[in-house]
Parts: sequence; C-alpha cells; structure tokens
Amino acid sequence: MKIKRIWFADDRIYGETDDGRVLWQSLLYYKRLKNATHEQREDYEIDDEGIYWPLLDEDVSFESFEYEDPEPTGISLIFLSHPELNAVEIGKRLGISQGLMTQYVNGTKKPSAECEREILQEIKNTANELQLVCV
Repeated sequence: MKIKRIWFADDRIYGETDDGRVLWQSLLYYKRLKNATHEQREDYEIDDEGIYWPLLDEDVSFESFEYEDPEPTGISLIFLSHPELNAVEIGKRLGISQGLMTQYVNGTKKPSAECEREILQEIKNTANELQLVCV
C-alpha cells in the first residue's frame, strides 16, 4: 500500500491510497504536525516507505495508516492529550520500563485491563499528591 495524496482536517491527517481508499490518523500521535503551520504541513516528500516533513523532521509511515486505532484511546489518549503528564515517570512508579510505557502512550502496544487500571490509579494518586502540595 502506498499513499499518493495527503491532507489535513479536524486534527487528523488523511491519506488516499494508490487503490483509492481514504485512511486517517489522529494528529495527537504527531505533535510536530499538530502544531505546524499550514505551510510547514505542505512541505513534505513521499517516498516508498512513507511521508517526510524535512523542516519538521517528522516521518509518517504508510504502514501506520493501517494501524488498528487511528485515534488514541485509554491511557494513550490521556498522555497524548496532556503532555504535561510525564508517562515515563508514572511508569517508573509502577515498575513499568520506559520502552514499554512509551509503546503504551504511542498506541503500538496495549496494556492489559489490570495494568491500565493501575496506570490510571497512579495518575489519580499523583493528582492527589499535587493537590496536597498546592493547599
């Protein structure tokens, strides 16, 4: 599969494939593209593997357009929507490696239901600790 044309709308990147399908992904996965100007987004190159924005140093693979979840969900949505939360540090508090936590945030791996509950609880615990400090 190859993307032959791209466009942006509603915080998403859309791609039309060489076989006529229209696929999309959330720009939450691509902060540099999300925060880019129209002109920066339009300055891209397409090769055999994907799309590259040289000024932004951002790559989007064709393969990523076919991932299971084009929109982040669960803890991925929380961390991508709230970059002020440090996912790696939350993971450390739970004994989750940096690499695995990064995969959870990027949506390339999904935590078990129990692990997701533990992560959500640790976010709440951190919020409670912050409330005590801010009194």
